[in-house]
Amino acid sequence: MARIRHRSLACSPGCAVEATLQLIDGKWKGVILYHLLAEVPAPEGALRFNALRRRLPNVTQRMLTNQLRELEADGLVHRTVYAEVPPRVEYRLTERGRTLEPVIRALKAWGDTHAMPGPAAEAA
Repeated sequence: MARIRHRSLACSPGCAVEATLQLIDGKWKGVILYHLLAEVPAPEGALRFNALRRRLPNVTQRMLTNQLRELEADGLVHRTVYAEVPPRVEYRLTERGRTLEPVIRALKAWGDTHAMPGPAAEAA
């Protein structure tokens, strides 16, 4: 199991929610996880760094790198570097990362229904 980079939480009501949110907290982490789930068939699929950048046009290279490093440190994403010229780097979800699928899909479904403007919002 991967070493968790967050401190342990003093357990109180909701501490599991807080711990989970700490893992996926960050402007881009949830979106990165969504794209790795949506675009990559398990278990062999992977996305290259530039493929992720194309899917996230508003993220800077530095921010994407930092968010991916944190996801890797938390054991949610596995990074593979191939010794080629130019270097090829691929990212895939770990088994632990795949366990977040229902959470990420629920966030997307809720956002589609409640956070995205739809025909009713445009008519108002």
